[in-house]
Amino acid sequence: MAAARTGASLQPGTAPRPFDPKVVFGVLLFGAIAFVAALYFIGTGQTNSGTNDGAAHGAGKGLNGYAAIARLLEEDGHSVTLSRSQAKLKDTGLLILTPPAFADAQDITSTLNGRRYTGPTLVILPKWFASQTRPSLTGAAQDGWVALAGVSTPGWIAELERPFAMSAVISDMSREQIQWAGLGKTGRLPVPDKTMSLRGGDVRPLVTNPNGDALAGYVQDGARPAAAEPEFDDDGYRIDRDDNAGYDDAAFGGQYHGGKWPVIFVAEPDLFNNYGFADLARADLAHQIIHLAMGEEDLPIIFDLTLNGLGTSENLLTLAFTPPFLAATLCLALAMMIIAWRAFRRFGPPVAEGRAIALGKARLVHNSAGLIQRSQRLHLLKGPYASMIRERIVVALALRAPDDAAIDRALAKRMPEARSFSQCSADLRSARNPQELLRAAAALKSLEKRLTEG
Repeated sequence: MAAARTGASLQPGTAPRPFDPKVVFGVLLFGAIAFVAALYFIGTGQTNSGTNDGAAHGAGKGLNGYAAIARLLEEDGHSVTLSRSQAKLKDTGLLILTPPAFADAQDITSTLNGRRYTGPTLVILPKWFASQTRPSLTGAAQDGWVALAGVSTPGWIAELERPFAMSAVISDMSREQIQWAGLGKTGRLPVPDKTMSLRGGDVRPLVTNPNGDALAGYVQDGARPAAAEPEFDDDGYRIDRDDNAGYDDAAFGGQYHGGKWPVIFVAEPDLFNNYGFADLARADLAHQIIHLAMGEEDLPIIFDLTLNGLGTSENLLTLAFTPPFLAATLCLALAMMIIAWRAFRRFGPPVAEGRAIALGKARLVHNSAGLIQRSQRLHLLKGPYASMIRERIVVALALRAPDDAAIDRALAKRMPEARSFSQCSADLRSARNPQELLRAAAALKSLEKRLTEG
């Protein structure tokens, strides 16, 4: 009756396994690997189409990009980072800025001023108008390849605050003459009739064109020791007295006035970009300028991509492993390990739910009894149960014309010590509560059982 009241029974150790543990483990392992991979790609910023978009920055692989020098510096043993976070603008090391033509002058000035006591800064001006080529048009173009459509000077260079304010000009040079000279080297540019240089401002030239205009130079504001003024020959070429172009390399290597680091501007991007790296002399010049900017120290090198519109906000992976979120991350990892252990090391065998209505006569009797008990109609069983037992006793005694008196006489002969049937039947019919009814029913059942088993 208890089973009928509570519904389905719980039978330990009889449940079939719905899933193979090996399959479950494989699914959990795949999910964990996918989750870690998602965190990795979020942390490294690889959640979009990529940074090789044909623009002039450290990740660009087109003619106007700077991926070549970034790879050269990396293979040279330097720590090179392509940064998409504005927080990196304040990190110690050499910061290389490649602002586009439409950059904000205020942002650039703020970045330069904020780094004077943090590390050197190299600013490469934009010159080329470029558009990505389509493989359907050329048949051989790769990702990031560009077509150069023209040149212009950036508007923001004249809007910089002092001491960085200066102007940029486009000039033509003859293909036959030496087009740049500096740091003890000379060479030619890829497109000499579209050369950009700096004029005005507090810029000391490092590399010049035949007119004496600076193709690359550093801001002279006390951040670097005074150097000898550049000298030029009768043809307008700068005279380099030694391999350091007339200034003290050793002094440039860290003994700065007031602790300031230098700021170097490169007006001619073809000295540094992938287009310029087609020539060994230009590549060697760019490499030497970067070493001079670092003061011959082994500093990490950061190519900023935020000014080119590729900046990203603080990612989830960085936050997860940064205090105070690190404590929550460790607690979450520990909880996941405990849950996984409990899932595969549960306490005891699995518990199965039995049938709502079990098979067999015994279960049918239990369910019927439970139904009668729940309906509180137990008193209605008095007469039918007494009549059923009476019929069984009559059959067991083989009486032809039975009545209660005949049954009592026959029982007295068979079982003299037993109570009479009429007394037991009267007790059952007069029972007032379930306890009395069960005792009387048990007495009748005992008479019938002794007759049938005896």
